[in-house]
Amino acid sequence: MSLSRAARLILIGAPGVGKGTQTGRLMKRYPQLASISSGDLLRNNVRHRTPLGIQAESRMKAGALVPDDMILRLILNELTTRGWLKSDIKPYSLNSASISLDFQKGADDIFFPSIPTQNYEYSDDPSASFILDGFPRTAVQASKIDELIPINFVVNISTPAAIILDRICNRWVHEPSGRIYNTTFNAPKVDGRDDITGEPLTRRADDCPETWKARLKAFEDNSMPLLEHYDKMGVLWTVEGNSSDEITPKLFSEFERRFGAR
Repeated sequence: MSLSRAARLILIGAPGVGKGTQTGRLMKRYPQLASISSGDLLRNNVRHRTPLGIQAESRMKAGALVPDDMILRLILNELTTRGWLKSDIKPYSLNSASISLDFQKGADDIFFPSIPTQNYEYSDDPSASFILDGFPRTAVQASKIDELIPINFVVNISTPAAIILDRICNRWVHEPSGRIYNTTFNAPKVDGRDDITGEPLTRRADDCPETWKARLKAFEDNSMPLLEHYDKMGVLWTVEGNSSDEITPKLFSEFERRFGAR
């Protein structure tokens, strides 16, 4: 299905609610949508030894968090490289040559200063549609994204915590392929074995109840201000459901109402 204008989405929901599932289904149904994952951008830049990646890697090796401004630079670089955003900041290609280690020394806070406030020119062409994944997670981060490009659809996926907890406690994964099983509604043909390879299934480290509850608490602490931020902007929409299959048709319907070609 074609779109009438650029859709710039963020999906918000508790850990395990199915944001990845909905992202995959949206992209399959609407080929003009791309996924812009801050985690993928970070890993790609580190792997290809771009200036941004080199600086991020040095921080991670030192045990420091990658600061918001660096993540914003990664997103800005990706959007400008794709031609969806125009700015005075020159984007770095993943094919750019590595910076020498001597040149890097002492440059953490100098080589990439904070992104200057300016008026960025963004594309509203349907081909410039994307789902932003992994960032923002807080209202402060959302305000910084606002300075780059306006997000025009924020989906709050709401599923009762008890249902999500039951779902993840019964989840098993085939690590090499990423195939996911659930003993309650998508059980493997042979208990504990991948359907395709027959290899053993494992549990993710963060799928234990205690870890998930801690992640849920952190999400709840940050999500309310984030949701309020986008509600004030008039772009927040909440969808309720107990399963991904229940949520998907509602999401498709609302998405097409907002962005479908007339």
